[in-house]
Amino acid sequence: MRLSIKMYLIIFISASVILYQYHLSNAWLISQNSQEFHVLNPKTNEKLRNVSLFNITSSISNSTRPTTPCFQELEDVLPPLYVITPTYRRPEQLAELTRLSHTLMLVKNVFWIVVEDATSKTPLVGELLKKTGLKYEHLIAPMPEQYRKKKKGPKPRGVSNRNRGLQWIRQNAKTGVLYFADDDNTYDLQLFAEIRYTKRVSMFPVGLITKLGVSSPIVRNGRFSGFYDGWVAGRKFPVDMAGFAVSVEFLLKRPKALMPFKPGFEEDGFLKSLEPFEPQDIELLASNCTKILVWHTQTKKNEPSQPLDFAKYNNTNLVMLKQILV
Repeated sequence: MRLSIKMYLIIFISASVILYQYHLSNAWLISQNSQEFHVLNPKTNEKLRNVSLFNITSSISNSTRPTTPCFQELEDVLPPLYVITPTYRRPEQLAELTRLSHTLMLVKNVFWIVVEDATSKTPLVGELLKKTGLKYEHLIAPMPEQYRKKKKGPKPRGVSNRNRGLQWIRQNAKTGVLYFADDDNTYDLQLFAEIRYTKRVSMFPVGLITKLGVSSPIVRNGRFSGFYDGWVAGRKFPVDMAGFAVSVEFLLKRPKALMPFKPGFEEDGFLKSLEPFEPQDIELLASNCTKILVWHTQTKKNEPSQPLDFAKYNNTNLVMLKQILV
């Protein structure tokens, strides 16, 4: 009889521990997504709470973890993010796209638009995109020849890529937010959680740029007061490409908005083309621009790799590795 009581106690304690672990697991999963939800409107917050409570309740009653569809529903209520990344073939390309892809893989409901400055798609870039599991579009947009052949002064790099990305958004998106994310920057996940709810144009600081170390709107007494940037040059919007996000609906109402082929004035030209829009209309993010959520951590430029000695290394793994390297 005593043995039977001990067995019942063991079973009871074990069942309690299992239920408690499931409860903790669900709480953790929900907390991981909370950074994406903290700025939702009240109605959406209520929907998320209902979905979360349903997941916890059904999990405990059925002794199973929440099913994927429940969390898919949770993700689908988030406004989509369209991340436009211009890129071109160079030794660092795959490394930097890999790093950025692993950041975006942690972001909910994101669509990655990768646009190569090339006349044909790079197969290795296509393979990388497929492996990520992200929703993506792989496009090409070569720089116009008149700019490519330019011998003096800087070239308008990335302009044709970004304009091609804008064209795709106009043809395929209706709501959400677009953001230009270069592949050589470093991004805090909180940035994507904040820009997701941009109503018109939001702005925030960018670190490690120009001699000032940061490019940012100036905020005084909680209000926009100007711009802090190492290169103003008479620009109406002296900001960095990584320092703003735009509502898709806001963009669609401005069919002529494009980025100009003018080196150094790409951001300014694009933001001015969003008229009517003035600096005072900026939505200030990153705790009133007191935090840095994106950094210009530009990778050191590498020289092209030396040609492989095929007479010496033919029929070795180095042949395949050389196909990856530039």
